[in-house]
Amino acid sequence: MNLCAGLKAARYPALVVALATLLGGCGFQLRGAPPVSPALQPLAVVCANQVPTSLCQSLRKQLELGGVDLRPASDARFALSLNGFEQDRRATAITVQAAAAEYTLRHSVGMELISSDGIPMIADTRLTASESYRYDETNVLAKQREEENLRIQLDDRLAQQIIFRLAPLTEGRIQAIQDQHKAKNEADNQRGSP
Repeated sequence: MNLCAGLKAARYPALVVALATLLGGCGFQLRGAPPVSPALQPLAVVCANQVPTSLCQSLRKQLELGGVDLRPASDARFALSLNGFEQDRRATAITVQAAAAEYTLRHSVGMELISSDGIPMIADTRLTASESYRYDETNVLAKQREEENLRIQLDDRLAQQIIFRLAPLTEGRIQAIQDQHKAKNEADNQRGSP
């Protein structure tokens, strides 16, 4: 009986190792943003004044961790601009005493990707992230800390959304956008000439 129990116990670690190897071999990754194509490098990240520093830092950090070559706008092939940041905090649940029981935080930012020759690769796009949390009047300080942590998490989520928008821009896709832009300009010029 002990021999059977020992064999059964030995199967589980082997099964876990086999599953981990299988998932690792097929390219499965836990969390994290998809890789940004080398075709978008070197890349500049330009944040407007109203965009929080924490959002810009989170984006730059995630791009650097992904191996993206970040440079000043004057030296970059593409410029990623963040603008129009908005944040909102609303009560979403009320207690019997008419006090807020739950709040929802919402962050929103505009992004745009332009090539060094002025061709828009990603037109001005609005991205949004939100999160709700319970509010406790008896523990205000802890709830303020929780809210601040949620704001940082929302900035991280927005940074990930931005990277997800960049991921599909391969060399082929960039070339197709440039060709389409050039063809449109030529058609516009032909219409304008007598």
